[in-house]
Amino acid sequence: MIVKDLFQNFEELLSSTELPIMVVFDAPWCGPSHLMDAILKQVNSQMEQQLKIVRINSEKDSDLASRFQVHPLPTMLLFKNGQLVARIEEERTENLMPAERLVQRLQNLLSQLAVED
Repeated sequence: MIVKDLFQNFEELLSSTELPIMVVFDAPWCGPSHLMDAILKQVNSQMEQQLKIVRINSEKDSDLASRFQVHPLPTMLLFKNGQLVARIEEERTENLMPAERLVQRLQNLLSQLAVED
């Protein structure tokens, strides 16, 4: 998993890999963002050959969060070939999906994107 501080330019990041990139916008004060820690670790370990995960602190990068109209937190954006192709967000904490469900949802999205290519 990549944390925002490890890259300088968002567009550069998006073009740095052939793999799709899931960008997770979160914030240190956000309880649901902390709940996503374990989920994202599981997703990353299961899908690291299929996609990259990048975490971005929406407070430190408020311009980027505004650009993609990030609300609520956490918000997950899936990019392929530098283009936003899917948005995953949950308004309510209890709707945060378990890792298995998020992996399944991402695999479905990636399968659809592969068909479109």
